[in-house]
Amino acid sequence: MLARILIADDHAMLRKTLKLLLESHADWKVCDEAENGLEAVEKAAELKPDLIIMDLAMPVMDGLSAARKISASFPQIAIVVHSHYAFPSLVSEAEEIGVRQFVRKGDSPDELFAAVEAVLKQKTQAVRAAGDAT
Repeated sequence: MLARILIADDHAMLRKTLKLLLESHADWKVCDEAENGLEAVEKAAELKPDLIIMDLAMPVMDGLSAARKISASFPQIAIVVHSHYAFPSLVSEAEEIGVRQFVRKGDSPDELFAAVEAVLKQKTQAVRAAGDAT
């Protein structure tokens, strides 16, 4: 099954790079991009992607506020934060509101790839377990 991913970051070049990286995986497709948190919330509601890669420092609405809104309305949409800011208190707050993984932008692209893979695998297992329970 093709996983649909939304990228939310205010830097166009980073979005382009992430799209190329993610779409190098045969089972992943970037369904759209958002350049701020408000746009991410709107596109999450419209597109219902499987996963969102979310920056924290964005204009209009920051990524943490956007993640909070998306998690509250669409808990089935997994969120992976991809940010320069990885203070322990920030990571804890992100996890409390439903962020599944936190990857620093300075980390290797392989770290982000592995985080996305792990989150999508967890989602697939949860769907299978729910199907088995019925």
